[in-house]
Amino acid sequence: MSQLHAPHDRRNDIRNIAIIAHVDHGKTTLVDAVLRQTHVHRKIDDMGERIMDSMDQERERGITIKAKNASVTYNDVKINIVDTPGHADFGGEVERTLRMVDGVLILIDAKEGPMPQTTFVLRKALALGHKAIVVINKIDRPDAVIDDVVNRTFDLFVHLGATDEQLDFPIVYTSAIKGIATLDVNKPGTDITPLLDTVLEKIPAPAINAKAPLQILVLALTYDSYKGKMGMGKIQSGSIARRQNVIVIGKDGVQIPGRVSDLAVYSGLERTDVERAEAGEIVAVAGLEQFSIGDTIAEAEQPLALPRVTIDEPTVQMTFSVNNSPFAGREGKYLTSRHLRERLFKELETNVSLRVQETDSADRFLDAGRGELHLGVLIEQMRREGYELQVSQPEVILHREGDRLTEPYEELTIQVPESYQGAVIEEIGRRRGEMRHMKLVHSDAGPSEMHLEYHIPTRGIMGLKNILLAKTRGTIIMHHVFKAYEPAEERDLMVSPHGSLVAYEDGNSTGYAIFMTQERGTMFIGPGVEVYRGMVVGENSRDEDLDVNVCKEKHLSNMRASGSDEALVLTPPQEMSLEFALEYIGQDELVEATPKSLRIRKRLLNPEDRRKARKAGK
Repeated sequence: MSQLHAPHDRRNDIRNIAIIAHVDHGKTTLVDAVLRQTHVHRKIDDMGERIMDSMDQERERGITIKAKNASVTYNDVKINIVDTPGHADFGGEVERTLRMVDGVLILIDAKEGPMPQTTFVLRKALALGHKAIVVINKIDRPDAVIDDVVNRTFDLFVHLGATDEQLDFPIVYTSAIKGIATLDVNKPGTDITPLLDTVLEKIPAPAINAKAPLQILVLALTYDSYKGKMGMGKIQSGSIARRQNVIVIGKDGVQIPGRVSDLAVYSGLERTDVERAEAGEIVAVAGLEQFSIGDTIAEAEQPLALPRVTIDEPTVQMTFSVNNSPFAGREGKYLTSRHLRERLFKELETNVSLRVQETDSADRFLDAGRGELHLGVLIEQMRREGYELQVSQPEVILHREGDRLTEPYEELTIQVPESYQGAVIEEIGRRRGEMRHMKLVHSDAGPSEMHLEYHIPTRGIMGLKNILLAKTRGTIIMHHVFKAYEPAEERDLMVSPHGSLVAYEDGNSTGYAIFMTQERGTMFIGPGVEVYRGMVVGENSRDEDLDVNVCKEKHLSNMRASGSDEALVLTPPQEMSLEFALEYIGQDELVEATPKSLRIRKRLLNPEDRRKARKAGK
């Protein structure tokens, strides 16, 4: 039985808002300005920049991965702020976050305008009926085109089917880095208060039913080293207190009794323990052992379930397996299949968009996620925790609907200098990308840029970034976001195969051998690196694998001394990042990820085994 009481009242001393924006449009910086100017923390000035980005990877990548909560008090109203991920691969985080709030701030760069990831999150917010405040950020940029950006934002709202009320959105102009906001772009602001005033005026107070039985929809899980697992969500109706007996309503209406041991609300950046919380507040509840995202915490006497959250299905999968390379066990703490299994199933508790399946082999698991970045962040996190693992090439997940086979399609947006547009259009055409929009953007600050929008199968995006970066000399900006599952085409994509340079023997690479090999293609290693047979040491300039000896010494002769290598000029090797490795590898290759190293290797290390496998495959 699923029932939601009709709210009778609104709680005016609270506002719950989410901030949504594209990667790098200044969302976390804006939250910093709000936190600083409302004096949330006595030592806030010592906390550095991007206070809300607490994970190492968030600071390094400059993106938000996990949704975060903070709160500020302004004019006696508590404003709960949720910083949402801007990347569509973390859509599972976004969808849950939006159910906790009553309105959104949509942050848009004054030059770039609304981007695909903004579209993704905004579509979800409008569908939930949320009211939006548009914040045009970075208005002090010399190349800002504010009027154009406002018009494009309005068009986007119309395109996403916003109601007349949602289309009547207020606009605030900000420079987050300077901590100023204004309602009139021609009158510079002095502080962030115009934004906070707009929030109080335009975002509705949470609708509540204080007299109805307790209902909280669990929308996030967090861990506390003292209190254990805590479920987070907004109190939809009723109130909750410490030591209260409650019922957790799980999947299929299963009811599990529990007792609240601890209760916390957000105050500034920290969770603060409270004895009691009323409807409309965002709380974290501890003491309930068996609960997961989507469950309802309800009154023990009168348990009523709220509608469960539905999360978009994964689109990409890859296998995670135990590291069995010759260098296995040198750097990691957690090496066995038991460690790997425990870690992946623990991740499932909080990472709702992830799926993990056991395979016919005990040391190999099939992991499915919302995109390469989603799975890449998990691999990077595991490396840092001391795990060693090997992962395969990412593959898209196909769905069969009746007698139709469907595959995921994405919206791809590209910005590239006009001079490189031909190379980009040709490459995407080969990958069955269908152009939907093309616009030339003139700029006083630099060369004209081409803005291209495509509808393309997810298969076509795999490996695309590295190729386009090479073809445009690193000048391309590309973003893509999952659109829908559509009928799969029988035709194969015309993706150019790559050939690898593969180490022929174990040993240490030498400058002399690398110098002799580098004319064959792009090297991934420099001299003095320990290698093993079957390890990929570079990319061949031809599309076939080539076994090379990178450990060859220069021997003495009566003509030259072995030390006279001063004349060797070595090209710096390609820097190996996890993203690059996952995009590069082919079907017969694996990425070996350990706490200190990333290597690409062949599945079959012995060249003779690979030759037999190639013959058998033909």
